[in-house]
Amino acid sequence: MTDPREPRSPFALSTVGSEALDTPTLDRVTARATLADIAQSNRLFGGRAAVVWGVVRLLDGGIAGRSLTVADVGAGAGDVLVALGDALARRGGTMSGIAIDWHREAAQMAGERKQRALVGDGFRLPFADGAVDVVVASQLLHHFTRAAGVSLVRELDRIARIGVVISDLRRARVAAAGIWLAAHALRFHPVSRTDGVVSVRRGFTADELTDLCVMAGVTARVHRRPGFRVVAHWRIDRAHT
Repeated sequence: MTDPREPRSPFALSTVGSEALDTPTLDRVTARATLADIAQSNRLFGGRAAVVWGVVRLLDGGIAGRSLTVADVGAGAGDVLVALGDALARRGGTMSGIAIDWHREAAQMAGERKQRALVGDGFRLPFADGAVDVVVASQLLHHFTRAAGVSLVRELDRIARIGVVISDLRRARVAAAGIWLAAHALRFHPVSRTDGVVSVRRGFTADELTDLCVMAGVTARVHRRPGFRVVAHWRIDRAHT
C-alpha cells in the first residue's frame, strides 16, 4: 500500500524510479494483474515466508491456543495474510485478519479471499491505540521517503498491542537482476517486470532498516531472510483496555 499524495524528496532512501502501482490512475485490469504477480512472487521468492517467520519469532512460539487479531497494512491482494493465518493454524492458533490498503482494487482482491478488507491510509489508520494484537507490513516501507517511513512505523506501532513485524526487500544488484529474469520467465505483466526491479532498488540494507526504526523510536530486531528479504520485529505488550 502506498499513498500517492506522499511527496518524493531528495532525502528518500533511494531515488531510483517509481512504481506504476503507486499511481491512482492505473487501470483496473493492469492493477489486478500486477497485484496477482506480486502474490505469486511472494509465494515463490520468500515474501510470505518472511512475514510468517517474523510473526513466529515475535510471539516466541506462544501460539497454540491463542486467538489473535492481525492487521496487514499494505496488504495488496491479501495473500500474505492468508498464508499467515494458515501458518498460525498449523501451530494451534487462530487468527482474525484485517487487510488494509489504499488501493481499492487491492482491498477488493483481499476481500475475495474471505478476509475483512478496508480501504485505508497507512498514515492514519482507523484504529485506537493497541486495537489489534499484531501489525504486519510486507514490502510497504520501501515506497516512501525516510521521513514518511518514520511516520509510518510510528503509526504501525501505535495500533499494535503485542508487536509489529515489517518485512521488506533487501537491496542488491543480483536481486534486481534475478527478479527481472524471473518476471520474464513467469510471464508477469510488463508493469510487474518494471515495478519489481524498482522495488528491489528502493529496498533496504539491514542497517538502513535498523536506523529507520531507531528514528521512529522503536527497538527492533532486524534479520536478513532468504529471497533477499529483511525483517524487523519488536514487541510492545500493551495491557488490554
